[in-house]
Amino acid sequence: QVQLVQSGGGLVQAGGSLRLSCAASGSGVGINIMGWYRQALGNQRELVATMTSSGSTNYADSVKGRFTISRDGAKNTVYLQMNSLKPEDTAVYYCNALRWGTISWGQGTPVTVSS
Repeated sequence: QVQLVQSGGGLVQAGGSLRLSCAASGSGVGINIMGWYRQALGNQRELVATMTSSGSTNYADSVKGRFTISRDGAKNTVYLQMNSLKPEDTAVYYCNALRWGTISWGQGTPVTVSS
C-alpha cells in the first residue's frame, strides 16, 4: 500500500478558494491513478476528480470549471485547487491512489464552505 498524507482544507466563505495536497510516501512507481473523493455528512463518498499517470483527468459534473486536479510526479503529490466554492462543497475530502491493483486512502481533510 501507498501511504498518503493530506494537507490543506479548512473553513472558507462561499466564492473563496482552497487548495488540498496529498503526498504519497516512497516511490511513485506503479501509481496509475490518483484522485480526490468527498463525503458530506449523511452522504456516500463520491468522486471529485482523478488524474492518471499519463495526465488524463476526470471530474464530477458538479465541480467542472471550478476545481482543478494536478500532479507533481517528482514529489509524488496530487493537488486539488478549488475555486468558486459553494456551501454544497462542504465535506470531508479524501485522496486516493491506485497502485498495482491496490487502492490506498488519505486520512481525510474537512472543508467547510460558509454561505
